[in-house]
Amino acid sequence: MDLKNLETAPQRKIGIKQSLKAVRTGKAEALFIAKDAEQYVVRSVVELAKEHNVPIVYIENMLILGKACNIDVGAATAVIVK
Repeated sequence: MDLKNLETAPQRKIGIKQSLKAVRTGKAEALFIAKDAEQYVVRSVVELAKEHNVPIVYIENMLILGKACNIDVGAATAVIVK
């Protein structure tokens, strides 16, 4: 799983709240996390992803992750939805 998968995914959710919801409901195929995101912000979604065996992909920074999601701002997290 890499950034290309996220860019071409038919469905994705962007941001902590949306990522948490997708993982919690079992709809997340993969979780993408920006390495420069604040750890206290992403900790809960990382732990939840590990509990639900969702693969975690780390991206270099929030701007790269945001661009991969076709938004003009940075993103801390994103998920590909099944």
